[in-house]
Amino acid sequence: MQVPPFDLTEQLHQLGEALEDAVLQVLRSGQYIGGATIASFEQQFAEAVGTAHAIGCNSGTDALVLALRGLGIGEGDEVITSSFSFFATAEAISAVGAKPVFVDVEESTYLIDLGRIEAAITPATKAVMPVHLFGRPVDMERLGAIAAAHDLLVIEDCAQATGTSWAGRPVGSWGDAGCFSFFPTKNLGGAGDGGAVTCRDQKLAARIRELAVHGMPRRYLHTSLGYNSRLDAMQAAVLSVKLPHLPEWVERRRQLASTYSTELAGLQGLVLPEAGPSGHSWNQFVVRIPRCPSAQAGCGGVCVPSSDSATYGLPESCCRDWLKQALAEAGVNTIIYYPIPIHRQPAYADLGYRPGSLPITERLTAEVLSLPIFPELSAAKQQRVVEVVRQLAGTKAALAI
Repeated sequence: MQVPPFDLTEQLHQLGEALEDAVLQVLRSGQYIGGATIASFEQQFAEAVGTAHAIGCNSGTDALVLALRGLGIGEGDEVITSSFSFFATAEAISAVGAKPVFVDVEESTYLIDLGRIEAAITPATKAVMPVHLFGRPVDMERLGAIAAAHDLLVIEDCAQATGTSWAGRPVGSWGDAGCFSFFPTKNLGGAGDGGAVTCRDQKLAARIRELAVHGMPRRYLHTSLGYNSRLDAMQAAVLSVKLPHLPEWVERRRQLASTYSTELAGLQGLVLPEAGPSGHSWNQFVVRIPRCPSAQAGCGGVCVPSSDSATYGLPESCCRDWLKQALAEAGVNTIIYYPIPIHRQPAYADLGYRPGSLPITERLTAEVLSLPIFPELSAAKQQRVVEVVRQLAGTKAALAI
């Protein structure tokens, strides 16, 4: 039995007719850019997030760039964020001319350590960008209080967190802007790239809309240098069909996460993610495989050291890499989010972060492994994952003694 990390086959089977009808309707309309389909989805999505406005765009990365530009962040400004995230989080900050300032994360949550933010604030700091990583929400009440005390803007990176909430309120509605991705593997995924920015302020929404279409408030009038970043009508049609199913899909993810937590509890050498707050949407179920005591000896020859560790000055990841390879050989396919933290990427070498500068982030990149989780994952396939992990964890534990 092969178990993929993500599979859209069953979702297409369930929604195929509705999706085909929606796409054909757009094709027949001849309105592929803008129009009623886009406007309808934006309204639906804003209501789902609990904001007055939602502006569709080309991708989650563009959503971050547009939000930053719309809020006036640019050259000479600093934005505090997490290095344990996809590269686009920091890339968007750099793309508008600002500087990303990285804060370490909490080992238990994988999220930005709110207790470290104030020490990173300088006169150049203009904003903080919390990442709701793997679907787990950052404590937005506490972060909001920090931001308010220092007059900082808040841009939420919600790329992996559509359907997530904190204290009963959806992410993307807490900060000055929320940025979402509709990449196919996300909680709400399109049939290609897509994204959206959510906000409460009408002027900010208008500004972002202008920037998304070449800085154009009206046809052929350009008040600033913008982008060509629009959500196309066919993606909006697909997303409109899927959006009503989001709550049930998120609930299914929570059930799958609960099953993993119960069935994999107590295994030596495997650290499970915390259950977290009730609003966790479990875009990923990320376990940790710390180095076993015999790692220095190469785990009896079973573990193979990763070249990334030496190349990028990171902790050795041989135990995690061994488990990933062994799972794949048994038909269970997993993903590593993320093997190299942003601050150790060659593109950010000029920022001067040295090995060990963000120790928790660096250790996590050597330990994390995402098990298969998506709403259509069958009970039989999840049980196969559980059985193989149990068997291999037992093998690993024996090697470590």
